[in-house]
Amino acid sequence: MGILDKFERGLERAFNGAFAKTFRSGLQPVEIVSALKREMDTKASIISRQRILVPNRFHVIVSPTDYERLASMGDTLNSSLMQEIERHAASHAYQFPGGLSIKLMQDDSKSLGQLSIESRSVEGKVNWTPVLEVNGRRHQLHQGSNVIGRGSEAQITIDDGGASRRHAEVVWDGQRAGLRDLGSTNGTKLNGRRVAQSALEPDSLIEIGRTQLTFRIVPEAPPSDDTGYLRRPGGSQ
Repeated sequence: MGILDKFERGLERAFNGAFAKTFRSGLQPVEIVSALKREMDTKASIISRQRILVPNRFHVIVSPTDYERLASMGDTLNSSLMQEIERHAASHAYQFPGGLSIKLMQDDSKSLGQLSIESRSVEGKVNWTPVLEVNGRRHQLHQGSNVIGRGSEAQITIDDGGASRRHAEVVWDGQRAGLRDLGSTNGTKLNGRRVAQSALEPDSLIEIGRTQLTFRIVPEAPPSDDTGYLRRPGGSQ
């Protein structure tokens, strides 16, 4: 990092600190998203014209008060942050050296509303996981049939009057996915076209009634000793 970069980072910390002391409403997830994107842009390493590497392990360090509030959001927050990072990486042709993980940590030296990001690149195996995104929430698909509908027997339940109780299913065989309508009343659309059965490609859009579901295959880090939300007591690692 050059002298100007250090100077700008110092100004940014002072600016964030001043506002954190003035506005006591607490840290918002959108601020975390902006900080993570900025960290990726700053740490991007150009290997070749087709290969730009960015960190794949992020620690989001916040005050104890913000930690308690944000950690209570659980998987919803983590899933939303992962989605935003993946979209940012895709839009800039960034690549991760391994599975992606984001950890929320607390530091007693942080004031309410302050945050910092620590990142590193960790090479390793990537678990490619099939998911359906519905209203900002990710549903991981298991091998075999994954039924979508408004009935309690569906694995993925949607609150939509235009959906049948067992409306459609996504079948995952471990490598490929397919979509099949289960004789629903109002039909199933795939990328704007009504279908009875079709192969399912990544980033495909499924429409059931007024509900939109996006099929994705996302990179995730394998389980490790530091999974979940971590604590950073007393400002030390």
